Amino acid sequence: MTTENSTTEFAFGPLHHVQLAIPAGAEDLCRDFWGGVLGMTELAKPPALAARGGCWFRGGSLEVHLGVETDFRPATKAHPGILVHSLPDLAKRLEAHGHDVTWDDNFPGHNRFYTFDKLGNRLEFLEPRP
Repeated sequence: MTTENSTTEFAFGPLHHVQLAIPAGAEDLCRDFWGGVLGMTELAKPPALAARGGCWFRGGSLEVHLGVETDFRPATKAHPGILVHSLPDLAKRLEAHGHDVTWDDNFPGHNRFYTFDKLGNRLEFLEPRP
């Protein structure tokens, strides 16, 4: 069932960022995965937020914020769904860096796969079918 908001007072724009939890001291693992494997650019955090630890990355219009969580447990079900171009090339890159890729063709109109970052957080990457 679909319901639409009939108000014109606001509108949703594209997603600014997604935040994933990390344990304290895991920033270098994040830099290796998000910067090294995925090729995203690390962003400088504002000083007030940098004191909390963690790190931020940008690739295209997507930002991923990795924030320290005291009682960290990886998100093994909840996950971001990240649209990419050249999905098979990304899968090859992840596999070449030791990350398992699990393809799933159950999402209408899209090719997609799941993988996990170096801390066990589930990630979904998808691309519209031609």
